[in-house]
Amino acid sequence: MHVEVERKFVCDSHILEKLKDIGAVCLGQYEFKDQYLDTADFTLTLKDFWLRKREGSWELKRPTSSNPNTKTRAQDVCTNYREITDVLHIRAELMSIMGIYAEPTTDSCDKDVHAEFEKWLQDMNLECFAEYTTVRCSYALECEVEDQRVRVDLDQADFGYCVGEIEVLVSEGVETASTMQSIEKTAQKLGLGGEQKAQGKMEVYLQRFRPDHYAALLKAHVL
Repeated sequence: MHVEVERKFVCDSHILEKLKDIGAVCLGQYEFKDQYLDTADFTLTLKDFWLRKREGSWELKRPTSSNPNTKTRAQDVCTNYREITDVLHIRAELMSIMGIYAEPTTDSCDKDVHAEFEKWLQDMNLECFAEYTTVRCSYALECEVEDQRVRVDLDQADFGYCVGEIEVLVSEGVETASTMQSIEKTAQKLGLGGEQKAQGKMEVYLQRFRPDHYAALLKAHVL
């Protein structure tokens, strides 16, 4: 399992030139559609759990634990999420969050496991609350930390919002302090400043199209 450490930033007209200047290597451009699911009363997202289906593949992003009394400025502008992609593991996590008792599992082929998982989501009344398509241009940079690579994604969402992300994936349990330093150094090379997090695609989407959901997340200090 991996932990995704990232910092979002607002793209300006010079970002491509800046990426070239710091030696970023273009990995290509691709398009994908995201669908996010939750209950009608926002059980998952109010706890900062994000269940997503992207081009047929499921992923659950769950927060990592942190001590607010020891947070640095880098931690204030970065986010840390564990990424879970195995559907059986995702279901176990969801059952725990929703307070559902364990159910017996059956042996099935991969195709049946995914079909059963999607049927289970329907039975639990988990419904799509956000759906949008993104065109992403990705770039890679050398990272000072061994076995890590800094990735920069430039995302253009189909609802008219563009945002950049500086991201490093680390194995769960690995200390992320050096990772955040790498992200901050990359941000400095790109001329990024500011003490506050830039808004992500989801935050802007909810603000525009799901104001009640957005207000609930603000009240819960998730956003």
